[in-house]
Amino acid sequence: MERGNQTSISEFLLLGLSDRAEQQQPLFVLFLWMYLLGVLGSLLIILAIGSDPHLHTPMYFFLTNLSLADICFLSTTVPKMLVNIQTHNKSISYARCLVQMYFFILLVSLDHFLLTGMAYDRYVAICHPLHYTTIMSPWLCALVVAGSWLISSLHALTHTLLVVRLSFCSSHEILHFFCDLYQVLKLSCSSILINEVVVFVIAVVLAVVPLTGLLFSYTRIVSTISRIPSTSGKRKAISTCGSHLSVVSLFYGTALGVYFSPTSPQTAKKGSIASVMYTVVTPMLNPFIYSLRNKDMKQALRNVFCRKIVFSQML
Repeated sequence: MERGNQTSISEFLLLGLSDRAEQQQPLFVLFLWMYLLGVLGSLLIILAIGSDPHLHTPMYFFLTNLSLADICFLSTTVPKMLVNIQTHNKSISYARCLVQMYFFILLVSLDHFLLTGMAYDRYVAICHPLHYTTIMSPWLCALVVAGSWLISSLHALTHTLLVVRLSFCSSHEILHFFCDLYQVLKLSCSSILINEVVVFVIAVVLAVVPLTGLLFSYTRIVSTISRIPSTSGKRKAISTCGSHLSVVSLFYGTALGVYFSPTSPQTAKKGSIASVMYTVVTPMLNPFIYSLRNKDMKQALRNVFCRKIVFSQML
């Protein structure tokens, strides 16, 4: 591959969700509010868990990391989209596109692993309650989170380096509001066979295997709950995993719907709109799902606000 081919393109154009001028300002306001709600909600979750010793448990340790990942997830795509709308400039430099792609892949993978880890935590809590503290030790929780960050980083780095070797010629319009790997690969005028093979292999290893573990965990959870004799016991068991199951259904339902839909210019445009569900809406809703359905989180948030009010009165 010649050096000239690598430098023949200096930027891409992010076509966004709509090319109609009258829709740009409503989109800006909508995504700005979703971004602020998601970031502030996740920050409150992290603050509430960190300030309440009763929430220093494996479940809330995973939730803290998921909230941190959600903040980064939202910040990877939405700010650039808002800037492009406000400046009426759809361009993103080649280097920034690669950086955005790297962090997007990293954070999608990280969410995937963290949700699987949280499912295993709920499985142990419901199916093996007497051995919960022994199995879900601080060392194991830290290992799961550290391993998730490491594997996700290597995953993202692999795809990014494989994109760097590609050449891009005339077409540089991305049918999305961020630098999605699949959309970028379509713009290459060199062979992407290696990229496609790596995407498939990694998808099998890093997606199917953890997803199988997640499904196994919930299969055992459902089986255990069905054997609980009392109705109140069943409700209590369901309440401990209801929030997580809601997030899992929303995340995987929308993500699988986008990436397994037919590929065409029309479906690609619809896919970019549908991807808003798992790239923006899901991270925005996570703090509300986990706080509104959890009595301990509600109490921790009340304590945070009460301390803030007392502190402000002292000042």
